[in-house]
Order: sequence, then C-alpha cells, then structure tokens
Amino acid sequence: MDTTLMFKPVNVLGTNRTKTTETATETETPERGNTELANRILAMFDKWHAHKEIWDDQLDADIHRWEMEIRKTNRKRLPWGKKGAKYFSPSSANSDSRELYMKMMKEPRDQEEGQAHQGRWRRMGSAYGDMLQRDLLFIEKHWEKEFGEKPPFIPYYVEVNGRRYPAWEKYAQEIKHIEHNGRTISILGQCDGILVDTSTGELVVLEIKSKQTTSAQTGFYSMKQVGEDHERQTVLYSELYADYGISKAVVLYGNMAKKSWNMVKEDYESNPDLRAFEVELTDEGRMEILDKFEQVLIAVEKQQPPKFDIMKFTFNNYKEATVKSLTSDEYDEIFAQVERIKRSRMPQWKKNGVVTAWEYIESKWEDSRL
Repeated sequence: MDTTLMFKPVNVLGTNRTKTTETATETETPERGNTELANRILAMFDKWHAHKEIWDDQLDADIHRWEMEIRKTNRKRLPWGKKGAKYFSPSSANSDSRELYMKMMKEPRDQEEGQAHQGRWRRMGSAYGDMLQRDLLFIEKHWEKEFGEKPPFIPYYVEVNGRRYPAWEKYAQEIKHIEHNGRTISILGQCDGILVDTSTGELVVLEIKSKQTTSAQTGFYSMKQVGEDHERQTVLYSELYADYGISKAVVLYGNMAKKSWNMVKEDYESNPDLRAFEVELTDEGRMEILDKFEQVLIAVEKQQPPKFDIMKFTFNNYKEATVKSLTSDEYDEIFAQVERIKRSRMPQWKKNGVVTAWEYIESKWEDSRL
C-alpha cells in the first residue's frame, strides 16, 4: 500500500455535488449504482467475488489480533466531555424525535424478548458487514497479484495509541462536540468503513446495509434510491469525520436472499444482490440534522415531549416509555391517524406496520382519564 494515501488531504466535503449517471434507455439494463463512484465499488466487489477465493492465514490472524487489541489491550481514548453529556448517534439521524427525547431523559430502554428469527436476522446483518470488511483487507493485499493492477479502493487507516488499524467499527469510533445555536450537540458513532479511492486519493465513507427477506428487495422495482434513514445516517458521518477530509459517501446494500444458485447474465442483471448509492453530502443536510437534535435538547430542557410519529415506531427502542408518555389527547389523535391510514392508498406493507404499532400502543397505554 502507498502509505502517502493514509492521511492525504482532500477537499472538504460538500464542495462538489454528486453527479448522477445518465438514465439508461428502456432497452438497457439499469446501472446498479446511481453514480460512477457507486458503480466502480460494485464492479470491484463483483470482480473479487467472482474470482477464486483467496486464503491468507496471516491476514486472518492479524484481523483477530486487531480486534483483541482494540477491545482489550489498546482501547481507544475518546473525549467524552462533561459528565452527564447527552449523545446522539448517526444511526438516530432519522429516528422519531419522541424516541430520542425518551433516550435523553434516561428512560429505560426496552428489554422485551424478541422472536428467535429476529435475533438471527440481526446477527446475519452484522456478519455480512464483517465479511465485506474482511474482503476489503484481502483486496488491498492480493488484488494486484491476482489481476495485475492496483485495487480501485483500499481501506483507509487510523492510528490508535501509535498502532495502525483499518478505519471502521471500534477503530474509527469518534465523539464530536458541536456548538450549534448556543447548544452543544455531541455525536458518538463508528462507521462501517472509510475507503481510499486509489485513482484520486479521495476518502469515501462506506455504509453497509443488508436485506434478507426476498431477492426482489434489491431489484430495480423495489429499490429505486437510497433509504432516507441510511442517507441521513451517512450525512451525519460526514460531520463526525469532517477532520478526516471526507469528500464522498456510498451506501452499499447486500441481499442475502438469492433468486437461484445458477443464473444467466440477464437473470442476474434483473435480480442483483448488490446495489450502491452515492449520497450527496451538503452543509444544508448536516445543518438539518443538527437542527433536529437541537429541538430534542430544547424539548428536554422544557420537559415537553416532541410530537409522536407512528410511522417510525417499529424500530423505536423505547416503545414502552414512549407509550407511557402519551397523553389522552395524543392517544386519540393517533387513533384517528391510524383509521385514516387504513383507508388510504398507502402500500399494504406500510399499513401493516402501522396497525401492528397501534396494537402495541393500545395494549400498553393506560388512560389517565379513567
């Protein structure tokens, strides 16, 4: 690896707007990525995964040693700030403000037992990200030997207490305290990866997401753009890692459900299991998220809970506390909203999520008027 790339300065994020690739004609198979950068990352993984599998015991041993070090013998020291500081995370950038309020008020997090398949689902999603991170390290070390050219992207590295690690997960965990409109907003997070584009030296945030339900989830009909929550999460990473000189970001979707083991080229092209979307990183996008967090802090100061959003209740980690905080007027308003949604043209799968959320609320809420 060219060590000059490790800390190469690049333009501050947000100066160049994302250029989307031209729309394919009706007779062409659409590109799986929305920009040239996204498609280059996809092409790299496709080439690597279609190639014979490479074995490297030393590299695998290094990966496990790094993991042990960062957890046990070489832990990263972070600037935690004042005692009692309240932290937001990039993954909460699109969360319901009511949920964030409950978290900031130190209400208890849900401890309910889930279903067995949900536990496996979460673990498989984490394992998928681990697999791609391992692949990136193997690509860095073995690509040139296998293909006679330098790899298109390689991991960026950070130093932790004088030791060098790939820039992802606990190695890249950061805390940033941001002064925003007179308040301190603290961001705590760790990304899935920061890559070096070897053709330009630019740094690219990589966020990895998994799909598992059906092979159609990453098809062109079901997936037309990056998810809003994933987009906002990645935008906030650009703020967290602003000192690194991040200039680009890509969300990569991997689907663990496959249509078939054997597929002809045309079949795979219409049922891709890997998609990628470059995310536009702007100051406006970052300020919008910081403004949201600021409003949550104001609500905490006044002890006035923000408006509840039933559309985001499924992945609320403070369901019980949230429901307990609902007033009778809010409860009636939510009931009316659910009835409107039932009669609306909203996709059935979205309606199902709302109905399930309402059933939970109905079963847990206690009417203070009784």
